[in-house]
Amino acid sequence: MAKAFFRLQKFLRRTQFLLFFLTAAYLMAGSLLLLQRTRLVIQQGSRGTSTNQALPVPDGMAGIVDPRMLQNPRPGPRLLVGMDALQEPALDQRHSPRWLVSRNSELRQLRRRWFHRFISDQEPMQTAGFKAMKHTAEHKGTYMGCFSDDSRERTLKGAVFYDLRKMTVSHCQEACAERAYTYAGLAYGAECYCGNKLPAAASKPEECNSECKGEKGSVCGGVNRLSVYRVEELRAGARRRRNVIYRGCFRAPENLTDTFPASLIQPNLTVEMCSEFCSKKEFPLAVIRGRECYCGYPTGRFSLHDGADGLLCSGMHNASSAAEGKYCLVYQTPVQDTRCTDRKFLTTKSKVFVALSSFPGAGNTWARHLIEHATGYYTGSYYFDGALYNKGFKGEKDHWRSRRTICVKTHESGKTEIEMFDSAILLIRNPYKSLMAEFNRKYAGHLGYATDRNWKSKEWPDFVNSYASWWASHVLDWLKYGKRLLVVHYEDLKQSLIPKLREMVEFLNVTVTEDRLLCVENNRDGNFKRSGAKQKDFEPFTQEMKDLINRYILTVDEALRGRNFTGLPREYVPR
Repeated sequence: MAKAFFRLQKFLRRTQFLLFFLTAAYLMAGSLLLLQRTRLVIQQGSRGTSTNQALPVPDGMAGIVDPRMLQNPRPGPRLLVGMDALQEPALDQRHSPRWLVSRNSELRQLRRRWFHRFISDQEPMQTAGFKAMKHTAEHKGTYMGCFSDDSRERTLKGAVFYDLRKMTVSHCQEACAERAYTYAGLAYGAECYCGNKLPAAASKPEECNSECKGEKGSVCGGVNRLSVYRVEELRAGARRRRNVIYRGCFRAPENLTDTFPASLIQPNLTVEMCSEFCSKKEFPLAVIRGRECYCGYPTGRFSLHDGADGLLCSGMHNASSAAEGKYCLVYQTPVQDTRCTDRKFLTTKSKVFVALSSFPGAGNTWARHLIEHATGYYTGSYYFDGALYNKGFKGEKDHWRSRRTICVKTHESGKTEIEMFDSAILLIRNPYKSLMAEFNRKYAGHLGYATDRNWKSKEWPDFVNSYASWWASHVLDWLKYGKRLLVVHYEDLKQSLIPKLREMVEFLNVTVTEDRLLCVENNRDGNFKRSGAKQKDFEPFTQEMKDLINRYILTVDEALRGRNFTGLPREYVPR
């Protein structure tokens, strides 16, 4: 017995020593990792200066740089401009453009910052904090109460907005008022819904218990609950800011009352009267024929694809004019077409892992917006972008390999990164436009513009030298290693949205109705379109830059045709 006890005691002493050793090793490793990350953050901060923003590409090294070198410092393929064949000389990592290294460092830091902010946002509210929350008088609208809400049957059926970082009651009220809605409802502390009708019964006030993400002490609904405000008082002030867009003159359908669900006959009918009537009815289209006003959506019967000569509608306000009532005027009201705004994650894991691949600045976010609204499913991302997540791209927070999204955004290239996917939609845009869009994003975010000072600095030519080669290598790698590809040109998608979008949806093996595609077309811009084209009073591309880019264009065009794809649009060259 004593001998057995001695052995047990000896074993426990050894175990204690082992645990002590492992704990010390763990703490040392954690300390080293912390020091390394701190050093990385300091280095990234120093790159903000103009002297360290980019590393000029040496003469003779302006070839295509394999983006895989950003993650693995090993030799990669390189295209020599002016040569007929691809060569693969060893390329040391110190020669890779610092712009590309900096971009991947930014992405890694973005993931970490976003994750910590997201975790902090999920902290449960304390009971004492809820008592402090109130529907204060500082909100201009009248608080109507707490109402139930269901994703399958929305209480407020109008426009939908997301801001998962800065949503406030006032922000939601203003957004709904500007679009001619009567009510603004907030849910989950970050989602805003607009509408003109309320249900008869309300929920218990305490069920609306989510604090607004951008306004401490204020209630923004709850789980499947809406905090609803009446914004009628704001509408008079917002009326001057509403946008009623003229869509054109169109041949009237055979039976207008069957085509449009709401109508009004009014002597001395005006565009404002008809638009106001249709806005209250929550329809995005206002159609005028003489004294008659009709409200509805674009449908197969009335698709707005075949416009007529505007002269045929020139006397529309007279009841007997406009070619005896065969034509009508169409206006877009401030109301959002919500037939295609419902989205969700896949209920079962997808058997096919699909990439939505593009060079940065090629319209990937816009394509995701179109795909999500057409299919009704969220898209994922290889990266975590908090700005996109905050605006409603909920697939950003989902792990990119979860297979719960319809496709996954990526800018990566290289054999390993490409062969992870079973198939891919390869989105290609004119490199001149892509480079400018990505440069704007880098210096001014998704919706801003770089300043003239940025364009005229040394960062711009360094950016072109490094990123132009990446544009070409990205396409060439996907053509070489992609298993099943659908090549989509951004310009074709923009010009022929429904045919191209239908092709993309079929590639994703999803069936959609014509009315849903027409709804997507009605909401084609989404929330991530730069407002207008900011004209510069100078040409940003020098002749040397043009010569370089044009040679890459010819190389990519030849590669596409060699794989039996349609070549690049003719507008790409010459420039």
